[in-house]
Amino acid sequence: MEGRTNGHDIPENISMSRSNPISIFTGRSNPSLARSIAELYGQQLGQVEIRNFSDGEIYVHFEESIRGSEVFLIQSTHPNADNWFELLLMLDAAKRASADTITAVIPYFGYARQERKDQPRVSIAAKLMANMLETAGVERVLTMDLHASQIQGFFDVPVDHLYGSAVFIEHFRQMGLDNLVVVAPDVGGIKMARAYAKRLNADLALIDKRRPAQNVAEVMHIIGDIEGKNVILIDDMIDTAGTLTSAANALKKAGALEIRAACTHPLLSGPAYERIEDSALVEVLVTDTIPLVRPSAKISVLSVAGVFAQAIDRIYTDKSVSTLFVP
Repeated sequence: MEGRTNGHDIPENISMSRSNPISIFTGRSNPSLARSIAELYGQQLGQVEIRNFSDGEIYVHFEESIRGSEVFLIQSTHPNADNWFELLLMLDAAKRASADTITAVIPYFGYARQERKDQPRVSIAAKLMANMLETAGVERVLTMDLHASQIQGFFDVPVDHLYGSAVFIEHFRQMGLDNLVVVAPDVGGIKMARAYAKRLNADLALIDKRRPAQNVAEVMHIIGDIEGKNVILIDDMIDTAGTLTSAANALKKAGALEIRAACTHPLLSGPAYERIEDSALVEVLVTDTIPLVRPSAKISVLSVAGVFAQAIDRIYTDKSVSTLFVP
């Protein structure tokens, strides 16, 4: 199955009535998504030069005036860490160029898995990222499917938290799957899975697992009735795909029919592609918050550009963004 794209159209009544102009720029982490967002919004990306010196040091230069502008900087912060540093330098440059307001649009917020001190002598990296963004000059953050919702509270500026379900649920409705059960791959995903189950009029189940080491998951029990049913596994990200494929294989052994997954952020590191292709999964749906390393017959891409374009318009025109928050 070839990768598919799917976006939300922007309403025809987008307002451009604000006195301050809007400027949309992108870093180098995901220019394809940024171009789609700008196109759906109805304008071109601004001109910014970003390059590396011979030793790797990053250089940022806005090639047009942004004095008095409402600036939106689009940059996913997946590995490597240069994506984070590039965003920080863009924020600093925009602040020093006298932008009126600066919003960081971070489709994937990296380092979000380290959001608490769950053992001695570890960093709370997500809080550090929030501190650095604010120090660099951010005045608002727009992001999608944070690994932990409480990260919003790490900021002293507004955070608008969008959900990939805006595109996933509509896609599943169009597929018309019957005899459906939504499965959370762990306890942390139960709230999101319940929201999907409610909106798809599906049953709900849970995988009880333990993680003996980082990036290692062991399925323990399946809580709920999945025998003879079509399954949708819900998660916010796929890294090495260990949790996802272990869950899918366990569900298949327990009698599930077709098993699909919907995961917003396709990190897909290490053996992820091989695990997915060798697993019981029929299809893995992801979004374009992170560009794919390579295509796969089992991986399909839905675009969230329309959701971000709508959110940018609502922020720019001082309208409520909460209508886009429904998980």
